[in-house]
Amino acid sequence: MIRVLQIVTYMGRGGLETMIMNYYRNIDRNKVQFDFLVHRQEEADYDKEIVALGGKIYHMPMLNPFSKSYFNALDSFFKEHKYDIVHCHLDCMSAYPLKIAKKNGVRVRIAHSHNKSQDKNLKYPIKLYSKRLIPKYATHLLSCGKEAGDWMFNGKPYTILNNAIDAQSYRFDKQIREEMREQLGFNQEDFVIGHVGRFNPQKNHNFIIDVFNFVHKKNTAAKLVLVGTGDGQKAIKEKVESLALSDSVLFLGNRTDVNKILQAMDVFLFPSLYEGLPLSIIEAQAAGLPCVISDNVPPECIKTDRVFRYSLEKPLDFWANKIIEAAKIEKNDTYDEIVVSGFDIKNNANKLQNFYTSFCYGE
Repeated sequence: MIRVLQIVTYMGRGGLETMIMNYYRNIDRNKVQFDFLVHRQEEADYDKEIVALGGKIYHMPMLNPFSKSYFNALDSFFKEHKYDIVHCHLDCMSAYPLKIAKKNGVRVRIAHSHNKSQDKNLKYPIKLYSKRLIPKYATHLLSCGKEAGDWMFNGKPYTILNNAIDAQSYRFDKQIREEMREQLGFNQEDFVIGHVGRFNPQKNHNFIIDVFNFVHKKNTAAKLVLVGTGDGQKAIKEKVESLALSDSVLFLGNRTDVNKILQAMDVFLFPSLYEGLPLSIIEAQAAGLPCVISDNVPPECIKTDRVFRYSLEKPLDFWANKIIEAAKIEKNDTYDEIVVSGFDIKNNANKLQNFYTSFCYGE
């Protein structure tokens, strides 16, 4: 059996982490097993499942490219734990653990791009510098999509690994839709807009609330469902209260039944400031949902005829009208379209498994 070390920030219930778990559940774990090197001390959402599947979780200090103690901790880890393959999911900061992995003789060092940009904060210049170092320390480059790969790897060749899902579990089911709407407290007349994503600047929750405010003025039966957690959630809740929308907005936190919650929605809203290739859009399409997204989301995520991309420069009223129009599209079974597009997990898990085993067995 090959043990592959997945290097992440932490295994919370975000898009990147859910994608890794989709692959982990579907590979042959008699041939390939995942272990995880995380950069947080607290337990995360997927930790118990990882252990149940046979994985090990190791904790590092928070990544700091200027910290000698961080690099010493990494060095000690790789001296004590021997891996042939490490797979790093830290975007621009992947260079640093890969550098220490190379120093300690790890043969296969994979950098995986999951975004086509980063937040423009104080760390942005450091991240731009750091991403230029990745090809120096990585032996293989993977990306969730073309735009993410082009941005992260500066013209170096890379391989696309789809953000694949278990399409069958998201397949549109009228009975599940009715059950979930009842469970969430919606009646037949309610018009439900949904979003799945962490509360961070990238996901643009402020814009979501502003647009929903316009929709609600046009249709007071409109409801908004927000799935996810994050540092920005408190501010968004306060904004919802200030607009007197609390009775129409549901904050569901992290959920294990996103596949069922999607069934309860009428339209999916995703106005991100940037993305690699978002898992949430693939999931929403697999559930038969019309999706209204920003043109910052790469067009390669469009796998059905029910995705509509618009500029964030368009007025809020424009977005509100487009959401209302999209909701009129009848939901139906899009399973075959997702499978044909190459985003069902089963074939993709075999590809990743063969990718790993080829380094050790020459398959």
